[in-house]
Amino acid sequence: MSSKKTDALLNWLITITVIFGFSLTVIFFALSSIKQLSIQEKIQYRNQALTTTAIVFLAWAAMFNTYYAAKRAQAMQKNAIAAEKNLEIGIQNTKVNQDRLIAERFMGAISQLGHEKVETRTGAIYALERVAQDFPKEHWTIMEILTAFVRENAPKEQVAEQQKAEYSPAGYSSRRRGGSRPTQQLEQNVHEELPKIRTDIQAALSVIGRRNLLEDPKEQKLDLRNTDIRGADLLKANLQQADLRGADLSGADLREADLSEADLSGAKLVKSILYETKLLNANLCGANLCWANLNRANLCGANMRSANLSGASLRVANLQGANLYKANLQQATLKLANLSGAKLFLANLQGAKLGKANLQMTGLIGANLCGANLNGANLSGANLNAAKLQQTEVYFANLSEASLTEADLYQANLIGANLYRATFYQANLTQANLMGANFSEANLSDVKLEGTILTGAKNLELQQIREALGDRTTRLPDYIEAPTHWRQSG
Repeated sequence: MSSKKTDALLNWLITITVIFGFSLTVIFFALSSIKQLSIQEKIQYRNQALTTTAIVFLAWAAMFNTYYAAKRAQAMQKNAIAAEKNLEIGIQNTKVNQDRLIAERFMGAISQLGHEKVETRTGAIYALERVAQDFPKEHWTIMEILTAFVRENAPKEQVAEQQKAEYSPAGYSSRRRGGSRPTQQLEQNVHEELPKIRTDIQAALSVIGRRNLLEDPKEQKLDLRNTDIRGADLLKANLQQADLRGADLSGADLREADLSEADLSGAKLVKSILYETKLLNANLCGANLCWANLNRANLCGANMRSANLSGASLRVANLQGANLYKANLQQATLKLANLSGAKLFLANLQGAKLGKANLQMTGLIGANLCGANLNGANLSGANLNAAKLQQTEVYFANLSEASLTEADLYQANLIGANLYRATFYQANLTQANLMGANFSEANLSDVKLEGTILTGAKNLELQQIREALGDRTTRLPDYIEAPTHWRQSG
């Protein structure tokens, strides 16, 4: 019902009420004027007339008050509606102004990215960062602009096909010849002086690295492929799932950075600092990490297939479940590293330092561990079939239940090693030192023991010796007599 109809109805009700009350009052006063009535009856009729009049006027006052209260409520409602509309208009105007402000700041900053002065370009980068912070909807757009800026201004130079790669993994797989060190050429190459990164490129990388990750859209990745960002400062940078394929990060400072699930396949990280860096499930297939500092880095589940880690330091690093198939770890330091469950098939670990490393259940089939240091390492349940362990030091290592079928342990040092239930079927232990080793339930079938030192061995039984292939040069414990055919050979 409209307000006009409500007002008309209310006016009619008030009029009817007043007429009705006035009529009753007249009637009561008329009755009180009749002569036959007693004085008491006349007074009673007059009192009733006055009471009726008072009730009518009170009712009229209540109706009047209710009416104007309703009118005030309607007025307040209208004011509220008007205020709401004004607020909506204000919000729309604010949004329009905001969009205009964003557009102006965007255009101003972007136009300055191409300025000839590095100071102006750097200022534009920080201006874009402020826009991303103030207007979260533009966050990812700005990140894409900055990554594009880095790609365009710091492209990686393409190496000519005929030019030999400086850090080719094939260059370190050959064995020593003529007494020269296998890493001699490598050591010469790593002294190359790195160029200083441009100020504006560093500014863009800093902004990208400290962005608000919560504003990143799902299934979107930072694209920094094939960029030359050598020597970049990426301390604690957040580069989760970033696409860094083929990028050159040599000498970069990536301490405590987060590169979880990042794609670094074919990337170059020579002498980079990756101390305590998160590289969980990262793709480092074919990456060059020569002489990199990966101490305490988390590489759990990382794909490092065919990666070059020559001379790299991985002290206390977590490589649990990592894929290091055919990886080059020559002269690498892996002391106290966790390599449990890692795949190191055909990996090159020549001269690697693996003291007290955890290699439990690690796959080392065909791995080259010549001259490596495995003192105190945990190799329980490891698969070392056909592995090369010539002249390897394995002092007091735990090889319980390990498989070393057809492994080559020529002149290896296994003093005090735990060989409980280890399998050495057809392995070569010629001239190896196994003094004080524990042979409890170990399988020595067809194992070559020519010139091997077994004095002080623990739990070594005659049946195990009879299954092995020794000669007169084999040094057995005092309580075991060499088989007849051993004494006749050699």
